[in-house]
Amino acid sequence: MATYKKRGAKKTQYPKGSQATESRTEEVFSNLDTGASRLEQWIAAYQRQIFGLIFGIILVVLGYLGYQSLILNPKIAEANTEIFQAQDFFEKGLADDEFRDSLFQNALSGANGKYGFLDIIDNYGGTPAANLATYSSGMIYLHLGEFELAIDFLEDFNSSDPLLAPLALGGIGDAFAELDQLSDALNYYEKALSFSNNQITYPRYLRKAGLVALSLGDKKTAKAYFTIIKDDFSSGVDAKHIDALLGQASI
Repeated sequence: MATYKKRGAKKTQYPKGSQATESRTEEVFSNLDTGASRLEQWIAAYQRQIFGLIFGIILVVLGYLGYQSLILNPKIAEANTEIFQAQDFFEKGLADDEFRDSLFQNALSGANGKYGFLDIIDNYGGTPAANLATYSSGMIYLHLGEFELAIDFLEDFNSSDPLLAPLALGGIGDAFAELDQLSDALNYYEKALSFSNNQITYPRYLRKAGLVALSLGDKKTAKAYFTIIKDDFSSGVDAKHIDALLGQASI
């Protein structure tokens, strides 16, 4: 498991280079698309659909498990009911720029007498709802800029789902990138790529892995990832400025 710097730790220092090198590095980071505000367009486009789809599948599983086990049924059913309010706050936060932070806080801590994701985790540990709440909490902390907490929660999330699992791994990569731990970020982006080559997450993390590799000076790796985007995903949003990025990786 990779480790991250504690709060207040000194940020990574890089060797001084030429003005052109510094400018190129700044350009790479400007394209990295890891911060909260820079994630919002992609999240708004895909995250709600992904979350709704997976949540629906989980409900079916929950129903089956409840039917099969009289011992677990009350706990699972209760957790399933309690998570709906937190999920509602989370989805509203994804769609509301003005009140996003407060809605995310309500999703985490609860409101109106209802549990938040943190309560679900504390009170219903071991249930699918608690596991899903762990993922959601990690993503919220990522959007709020609490990168260490994002890593903690997303590393605790356990899933083999071809969409949620790479999103969690990529989220850890984003958090490490924001903490200037670029080698760790690249490692997790590559884990996300290895987990699934679906059409939603795969081109996204190809781009991120390529950008981080480029900033680390690994132009060969960066070029390989950018080339896949150009060849296989040229019509997608992640192919934006791909020729320019390939040019940087080929210098």
